[in-house]
Order: sequence, then structure tokens, then C-alpha cells
Amino acid sequence: MNLSLIDPFVLAQDYPDTLTEKLQSGHATCLRFDHTGDYLASGRVDGTVVIFDIETNGVARKLQGHTRQIQSLSWSRDGRYLLTSSQDWKCILWDLKDGSRVRTVRFEAPVYIAELHPFNHLLFVASLFEDQPVLVDVSSPKPIKRILPSAPLRPQATNGEEIDPAVIAKQAAQDAKHSTCVTIFTAFGNHIIAGTSKGWINIIETETCTTIHSMRLCNGVVILLRLASNGRDLLVNSSDRVIRTVLMPDLSQLGIDLEPSNIKLQVEHKFQDVVNRLSWNHVTFSSTGEFVTATTFMNPDVYVWERGHGSLVKILEGPREELGVVEWHPSRPLVVACGLESGCVYTWSIISPQKWSALAPDFGEVEENVEYVEQEDEFDVHPAEQVHQRRLDLEDEEPDVVTLDRVKSDIEADATGIFAVPVLLDIEDSDSGEDIIAVGPGTMRRRTPGTGREAVAGDADKDSRSATNGVARGATRNRRR
Repeated sequence: MNLSLIDPFVLAQDYPDTLTEKLQSGHATCLRFDHTGDYLASGRVDGTVVIFDIETNGVARKLQGHTRQIQSLSWSRDGRYLLTSSQDWKCILWDLKDGSRVRTVRFEAPVYIAELHPFNHLLFVASLFEDQPVLVDVSSPKPIKRILPSAPLRPQATNGEEIDPAVIAKQAAQDAKHSTCVTIFTAFGNHIIAGTSKGWINIIETETCTTIHSMRLCNGVVILLRLASNGRDLLVNSSDRVIRTVLMPDLSQLGIDLEPSNIKLQVEHKFQDVVNRLSWNHVTFSSTGEFVTATTFMNPDVYVWERGHGSLVKILEGPREELGVVEWHPSRPLVVACGLESGCVYTWSIISPQKWSALAPDFGEVEENVEYVEQEDEFDVHPAEQVHQRRLDLEDEEPDVVTLDRVKSDIEADATGIFAVPVLLDIEDSDSGEDIIAVGPGTMRRRTPGTGREAVAGDADKDSRSATNGVARGATRNRRR
């Protein structure tokens, strides 16, 4: 769309306001944009991963390798590799160039979430259910797993003071109850940020797998951690129904200008619904980090806060169903969220009214119809022979529907090292989510195989009975005559 046709006041708006589109290919359970925002990965309840093209809203690729619901998605920095974790206790690293599996890693427990290293797609960290988190290196066919600590780092005795043994024993008993629920890498990947079931935030060094700093953030379970695009702002969602934004120090300066003992995590804002005490299903930062958005438990609305004053700026009205995972486009005011019952992917964006007066200086916009004076040669009709000859000339050209033209954006993407998913011309049509029905809030099951056939058979019998009755009524009228 030509930017000159858009109202400049609309361009200045940084957050969406209207539900505009709905995508569906099966029953989606989690979503994730790549770093350029050209593609949207959708994990389904049946274990299939669908890659949507944002420009066309079409399915660019399908990845089938899991047998259970997809839990998390993580893109590599160049957009070529995608890491998926599932309830089948497996993580798969996909190569989107041909849809092949680079590595498949199986764990001894279900996987909460798995996140790729920001600069090394062969290294990822995984949080396991009721087990220690694991740092996995898949550079070789046999993966190397390194266990990460879940217990927080306790302060050590200073100035020759001794800590009471009873206190040490009590702390050890408490540390044994800690389990890590979510882990993510920092911006440079030198450290791992982990959230525990007791509300602690641990900072773990990637190279040594040791905890260098711990902080008690809340009393509930840390459900989700997200970093802003600048790598210095941390978003924390916890079970105490409070969303926190935390300002982090520059961990890349550790050992230079920053010592581990001087690390401080400062809570900037606390977002919550004081009146209704709503719980938050999923949270994320905006593309610039200026806004925070969240979906709510048993509620179809999406909340948007701005971080400047910590105030609520918009409540996006959603469909008539509870929403799960929410994601913000990396560069545009566009928000997507998946419905828990239907599995549809809903999109909120800005509807831009066009300013047609920008096409020409003498172009005038009118509020109502006016009488138009036609010029003498404005609507001249060309001879029929000339029009027919043009059509014949066009029919002689053989269209090439297989070769893909390289546009300027693709060439620039190759020059910058950004991967573009190749288009598959023989891809299957998008699956329908009608085979998955909702039993309860957030609970789905497959439809009985004979349900559809019975309905079709019933309709056919109904049509045949109605047709027979119609013939009988017609014969009765003829006899009366």
C-alpha cells in the first residue's frame, strides 16, 4: 500500500485497535513470529507445525514429526531453523529449506519450553516437568545434555562469620523443592535466565552452567519470561496474577565493569487487574518494547499497557472464546492470538483509511455525489478488431507458473544473510479444525468418525422423504382434478 495514501495520524499509532482477520489450519495451540515478521509459526494440537506467510495469509510449509500437542516454538536468528517442543517428550530442530529434521532429542520428562541460542542454532535450553533444566548441544548426532541448577544462589558468609547450621539445613530443604518452569537466553546468549516454581529468578552462566545471581521476585510460580528487543527489559508472568517488567543490567559487561555481586534486577512496573483479579494466560512485549499485552483466563479480551506511565491504553475486543498464546509482530502494530476452543488464529491491526487526495494536487474528496461533466475523448471506445487482436496476442504467450521471480526484497535478504522460506507449489490445502471439538474450556477431543456420516445420511434420508412426499402430494392433486 502506498504510504502517501494513509492518514499520518494513523501511522503514528503504535498499537492495534481492531480485530481484522482470522487464520486457521487445524487447531493452533501456540504461535511465534520469526525475527523479520515475514512468517508465523503455529503449533497444533495434533503435533503438526504450520508456517503462515504473513503477506498472503497462506500456508508456506507444514512440518509433521510430533505426535502430541506442540508446547513451544523458537526461531533461529536467520529464520532458517525452527525448534519445536511437544508433549511427546521430544524436541525437533527443523531446517525450513527443505522441511527436514536436523536433530531429534528425546527427554525423560515432558518439556515445558525450549529456546534456541540467539547465535547458535545447534544449542538450546529446555525446561522439563518436575526435573532439572537441560542445556543441549546438538552439534553432533549424539546430543550432549548438561544439567542446569534450579536451586537459588544463597549468600555466603562474610568477614569470618559462620552461618547457623540449622539455617543451612532449612535452606537446603527449601532448595530441594525448587523446580525450573521456564528458561530463556539473554540477548548475547552468554547467560540463561531461569524462573522457578517458588518465584525466584536465577541467572546462570552458559559456559560453566553455574548460577551467578538469584533474586526472589514473587510468591507464586514463574510461568513465562520474555525479553524485549533491546535485551535489557524482562517481562515476567507469574501465578500471583501480576505481570512485572524488570530492568536488567548489561550482563555482557560481567568481569569488565560489572561484578556478579553487583547484579541488581529492578522491578519497573506491576500490571494487574485490581478489580476483577484476572489471571493472565500469556504475555509479550511490543516490537519496540514500549507496550505490554496479555490474554486473560476465561476472558476473550486482550489487554495492552504502555510502559511510560504504566497505564492501560487499550482493551482489544476478541471473539467469543478464551484466548491463549499472544504474539506481537516484530516491526508492525499487529497482534495475533489463538483461541483455546476453536484453535483459530485471530489478528488485530490498524485499519488505515486512504487519502486519495494524495494522488494528485487537484484531486478533491467530496462528502456526497456531485454531477460530473464528461470530456469529449475521455471514454473513447477502441475498435473491436484492435481489442480482439490484443487478446489473441496475449493468448500466444505461455505463462510460467513454476519459476519464481526474484524480487528486490529477496535479493536484499540474501545479501544480509536472512533466510527466506522457499515456496512449495504442491503443498496441501489448509486443514480444517472441524475434526477437533471443544469439550470444555481449554479441553478438546477428536470428533467421532461416524458423526459426520450420520448427519449426511440423515440429511439424505430427509431429502428423499421430502421428495417422496412431494410426488405423493402432486399425484393426489392430479386425481382431484
